[in-house]
Amino acid sequence: MTKKTRDLTVLVRQMAINNAELAYVELFKELFEPLRKFSYSILKSAELAEEVASDVLFILWDKRKQLMDVKNVKHYAFIAAKNRSFNSLKQQTGKEVLSLDDVDMDIQLYSPSPEAIFIHGEMKIKLEQSIAKLPKQCKLIFQLVKEEGFSYKEVAELLGVSTKTVDAHLVNAMKKLSHLLKAEFRFA
Repeated sequence: MTKKTRDLTVLVRQMAINNAELAYVELFKELFEPLRKFSYSILKSAELAEEVASDVLFILWDKRKQLMDVKNVKHYAFIAAKNRSFNSLKQQTGKEVLSLDDVDMDIQLYSPSPEAIFIHGEMKIKLEQSIAKLPKQCKLIFQLVKEEGFSYKEVAELLGVSTKTVDAHLVNAMKKLSHLLKAEFRFA
């Protein structure tokens, strides 16, 4: 269990046992932006993505007592966001979306991870451009593992693929990024 997961577990506990609204505010601050970005990558609508993220966070508050039984609240929230996003797409298009493969996704780096904090200016731009060139599944897996901190197993569950598939996509993404960045900056 990572520190972030432990922190969220503590917040959920405070919400469930003490009805602590301040704990909910902290949970909201921690999860809203990642959920919004994830939903936006599916829906391509800022308004709908914000609505999905808000709805999911409201559900977390509403079901705070049951959340104590959930091992990883962040993973649970992402699955809920995926399902709500799919339902929203179905309402918009009239077509049921069964998999993320059916959706044209565009993942972008909005907030830097700890590793990305050290990447400045030109390097950050080149990295974002290189990530944009990755196949959509590689981009998504890269973002979920590297940006959001999910385990391979959690990503596999979220996307409905095997952990070996997640590993293969991540290895592919890392190789392509390494190659693109080496070529761009002419590293030895």
